[in-house]
Amino acid sequence: MPQKAPEERGPVRYGPPAPDTGLPLPPVLAGLLSAAAGRTDPEPPGGGPVLREAAAGHWWRRGLRTHPEDVVAAPGAPALLLALIAAHGGDLLLPRPCPAWWAPQARLLGRPAYHVPTPAECGGVPDPYALLETVRRVRAEGGHPRVLLLSVADDPTGTVAPPELVREACEAAVAEGLHVVSDETWRDTRHDPHDTVLVSPAEMCSDDVTVLSDLGGALTPAAWPCAVARFPPTDPSRADRWTDPRARVLDVLTALGSVVPGPLAPALDEPEDVTAPARRAAAVHGRLARAAHHAVLAAGALSLPPQAGRHLYADLGPLRDGLAARGVTDSLELEALLTERLGAPVPGGHRFGDELGALRVRFGTRMFLGASGEERTEALGAEDPPELPRVARALADFGAALEELR
Repeated sequence: MPQKAPEERGPVRYGPPAPDTGLPLPPVLAGLLSAAAGRTDPEPPGGGPVLREAAAGHWWRRGLRTHPEDVVAAPGAPALLLALIAAHGGDLLLPRPCPAWWAPQARLLGRPAYHVPTPAECGGVPDPYALLETVRRVRAEGGHPRVLLLSVADDPTGTVAPPELVREACEAAVAEGLHVVSDETWRDTRHDPHDTVLVSPAEMCSDDVTVLSDLGGALTPAAWPCAVARFPPTDPSRADRWTDPRARVLDVLTALGSVVPGPLAPALDEPEDVTAPARRAAAVHGRLARAAHHAVLAAGALSLPPQAGRHLYADLGPLRDGLAARGVTDSLELEALLTERLGAPVPGGHRFGDELGALRVRFGTRMFLGASGEERTEALGAEDPPELPRVARALADFGAALEELR
């Protein structure tokens, strides 16, 4: 009888989901869904005019000149990335570590993907010199690198890349003939947006960057899958569907039947009653991430200070001796140990392209909010969430679990 891998240990089909807010749906978004309950006409592939107009406004507000004809929408970032990879062709370059869902898209298309180390100060963006060396090595081996994926606000590390690094990496990529796909799903989850400067690669290399954003990062619940891509602004040379990446992406989405839910355009308009809860959620998760980061360091492990998202990435290599005494020698075993101990998913670094022997994991901050909707709502409204008794207990238990590994 065929053996089935445990659900949490599947080698290919399973990928850890992006950390969600764990917080209630804002009433205005619930109202949008209710109001659209009678709608039966689907959005066309790539999104209808209203949705694309709203997405264009979304990027205008972030300093990127965008028109509806520069935008494509799809039901979630994986489908949209799959279409982008198919449209551009060639091999991919990815930072190490990178989001767990990136590499599977390349595998589905049979495209080689090569990981490039990131610098010490952040994740999400490759070291420029390592990038150049990787491109030259791949070409020397007969490969055809064509696309660089990066994320200035990163999953899994929770860091934001400094603008000077982003510029150097993008200029190196463009000089080598690579097209840059910038995943900016997490840019609006910065914990302190006034003190954390984020610059999009599209502001630096406007003709060579496609921006990808999944609304589930900050604006909408995961149950409403929607992602949008901003292509370089239209010019007269983009008149041929065979040379226009946006047209080729639309062809792929049409072939896949990938259409987005209709009522999401108003969320992209970003009314205050949508963005205010999103900002508050980012701040709450930021406080929790900082407390968890302190616990990681106190236990003797390593982690970069988290700046965005609802997670942090920890290197438990300094605890290797204590882990080995418990039979843990790689990130797969570490994932199993910590998931069982903490009662929450703790995906290992191998899910994100790190070496199996590197003892790295991603911790989500949702586990500190509470089990019920009422508890999570209370945390959202608290002046200092880590001081709530049950949140403080959860953080203390987290720290104790790490201390046990020493």
